[in-house]
Amino acid sequence: MKIQYTSYQETIAFLQRVMSAHPHLIRLQSIGDTWEGRPIMLVTISLDVTYADDKPALLYTGSIHAREWIGNELAIKFIQYVVDNYRFNPKLQSALTRNTLYMVPCLNPDGFEYSRNHFSFWRKNRRNNGDGTFGVDLNRNFDAKFMRNQNTASNTYGGPHAFSEPETCAIRDFVERHSNIRIALDYHSQGNVFFPAHKFNHEVEIEGTDLNVLCANMNYEIKKVTGRQYGIHRGKPPAQLIQGSGREYYYRKGIIATVVEVGTRNIPDYMKNMAESIAENIPAIQYALSEAINYSQLAPKRPEAFTIKQVNHDSVELEWQFASRDDIYFEVYRSEHNKSPCGEESLVAITKSLSFTDKQLKSGHFYFYNLRAVDKVTKIKSPFSPELRLKTRLARHECARTLFPTRDNIGYLSKLNQSKNREHFGYNSMFIGIDKQRGVSIGVVQFDLSTIQEGASIHSAQFFLYPMNRVAAKIEKYGEWSVSILDAQSITDIYDFEQVNSAKALHTLGHTIESDKMTQGIWLKWPFNGVERSLLTELIASKKLLLRIQGPKTLPLGNDSQIMQFDIGYGPFGCGLHYRPNLELVYQLEEQSVKLRPSACNTIYKDKVVPDKLASGFDDQGEIVYGQMAFALNIDLNAEKTVFTGARLTVRSSNAIASAKDVRFTIELVELKDVDFAHVKQRQKIEYIGYEVSNEQLKERAVHHFNFDSFSLLELERLFQAKRPFYFIIRATAESKATDALVQWTSCQDEKPAELTIRYIQRRKTALPKPTNLQAQTDNGVVKLTWSNPEHEDFVGSFVVRNRFHAPRSPFDGVKLYGGKDGYTLDNFGNPVLGKYYAVFSYDDVPNYSEPLVLHYQGKEELLDE
Repeated sequence: MKIQYTSYQETIAFLQRVMSAHPHLIRLQSIGDTWEGRPIMLVTISLDVTYADDKPALLYTGSIHAREWIGNELAIKFIQYVVDNYRFNPKLQSALTRNTLYMVPCLNPDGFEYSRNHFSFWRKNRRNNGDGTFGVDLNRNFDAKFMRNQNTASNTYGGPHAFSEPETCAIRDFVERHSNIRIALDYHSQGNVFFPAHKFNHEVEIEGTDLNVLCANMNYEIKKVTGRQYGIHRGKPPAQLIQGSGREYYYRKGIIATVVEVGTRNIPDYMKNMAESIAENIPAIQYALSEAINYSQLAPKRPEAFTIKQVNHDSVELEWQFASRDDIYFEVYRSEHNKSPCGEESLVAITKSLSFTDKQLKSGHFYFYNLRAVDKVTKIKSPFSPELRLKTRLARHECARTLFPTRDNIGYLSKLNQSKNREHFGYNSMFIGIDKQRGVSIGVVQFDLSTIQEGASIHSAQFFLYPMNRVAAKIEKYGEWSVSILDAQSITDIYDFEQVNSAKALHTLGHTIESDKMTQGIWLKWPFNGVERSLLTELIASKKLLLRIQGPKTLPLGNDSQIMQFDIGYGPFGCGLHYRPNLELVYQLEEQSVKLRPSACNTIYKDKVVPDKLASGFDDQGEIVYGQMAFALNIDLNAEKTVFTGARLTVRSSNAIASAKDVRFTIELVELKDVDFAHVKQRQKIEYIGYEVSNEQLKERAVHHFNFDSFSLLELERLFQAKRPFYFIIRATAESKATDALVQWTSCQDEKPAELTIRYIQRRKTALPKPTNLQAQTDNGVVKLTWSNPEHEDFVGSFVVRNRFHAPRSPFDGVKLYGGKDGYTLDNFGNPVLGKYYAVFSYDDVPNYSEPLVLHYQGKEELLDE
């Protein structure tokens, strides 16, 4: 027995003492008795506790599983924290003034004491089952899809019927009498992970964002204390979800509920690991308590129809609906990662408007947006709108690929299971690290780069991997996981453990992930830095990228496992396409260039035009003299598939001005109707090219380069598409009137005339027509979608996405179901009873995505095309 932990009797004595010392703050009561006659104690904490039941509340339950002592111990320490700090901590004062905390430190007193005194691994309560076995798993005994189990000896035996146990009846009856409970936290061990509640269908629910943000913000508080990151994971769809749990019972009653799994052992070293777990969870609980009021009837309504109005390569416009109220404003949060906190660090807008445009974004990148309303007087916030996920469009010169490994190219290799290593590919999860059963295990992911043209330059690259279970990572703060790039040409058999394990890494990606940062349910992302992108660019020629994922390779004495489990998206253990490891690339095709000589040069005076000469400045009367050039792009290029990536105009001067006046020369891209002084003076200026050249610079050098900015480059491309020549004017400016200030520039007939250099790539610029004839039907409990793809030579595939709440306006605004050339797909993980929106986008090889073809699926009711 680990005597540092508090017994149940000591817990009751502690609660009685603090209630006596703080009667205005704490109320203590028994909500029922166990099989062995122990009272199930519940403590109420609020300022003023007399009115506690009138305030929005957080329900805390601990140690429902007997061997998971953290729940009871954390409750005691949190209560002690409250009594020590509530008088002067403003955040705690506010939380306790506006909200109430109901705490059941130990919901399983009999099992808890049996675990402490007889058998530490005991999990259930102490019901006599009448057949020589004892105990019911209380977290399988609620009526949330209760499942009968005849094996009374099982650790997960749920009892003869739902609510057969006095412990679950006691908490049920309390919850039924307290409709003010808005958030429920159920503390367990082990795993360092939040398990938000679900409704057994694995479709996004209206409260899904509320659940994820609550956990993410609690996680943020945890990380501030110890640096540790908990996972956020709802479980594995569509089967093997826990049935009969308290979490789902609370959630079914409209309570935002989550399990919090703490630590890596049920009963860890108290002085070190348990003390850390308690310290990091105290501010997390305080935060959750402060949020209860935001899910109460006092809170503003959730903003509706939060959606994407427009997406560009560097900006996005969002919009939403809300009944007009002068006392309401809105908070908009942005993150580049899923399940991220929504706080000051991610708040990008506070606005009264029903729309927001976010700018200065990165092209071809994922962004996540969250929205809530705020009462400007009370500062009470609404629940969150369902999260928006989008990917910005590509810049005009960019292309992108999302690469997935094939079944044969993703899996894991184990030192002790070498005869079965081939079977680990395309079927099972990846188990990476070390344990007694497998020995050292490494992951292998190989991507086919053959769709990337040689000569392309990688602008950004990110490797994504989904960790689905960290329970077998049992040692706190031990080991790191990393990703290495291997030379695929040096490995003859990727299923050979020794070859892959001993292969020398070409490079290891920029950061490793320590064990206490290794989450589950939150995508891991390895962004490639400049060196890594250069290496990846070189590997395009070999058409393969081979990654090795490695974890710790030794175990301390007395430990048996430090393994992380990652999803591969294939087979019965995979969660489908949208959990598959992938490589996101944004790149530019190899540039081509053309150099043009001017087709015409003119010097334009007030009273004459001198052809085949190029000069500019001021004549002897101080009248301005213009230099004019024309260029024609007479090469065979498809304007619809030509993107100008850069341009430079080079001119050469043969003299400088003798005058001491500050005379400067600029070059303009212009529209001209005719080449004479009147038309040039009334010219339509499109844009300045590059920077001006001073007389001092003319004295220093004869060659001058004028680089096109983004706007002038677009205009140059527009003129090319319209099959019009490019007109340029060289114009002089002076600080005061200047005379006899002419600069001679090399003209069309000279050996080295002006030169226009244009760099370009050939890439489709516009999207294809959208698909047609989208239909849905239910077949054997699965929604089947069919559509007609556009008939076009540039058609590459169609992208199908599902969204529960609004019509997707971006192919990434929802759950991806399919991408490819077929005209049908199955929504294997969807619930055919629930209404939702489906959208199909066609795409080319850039990819440019079409406008969406949307279908509103109404579950069992009629279908409506939009």
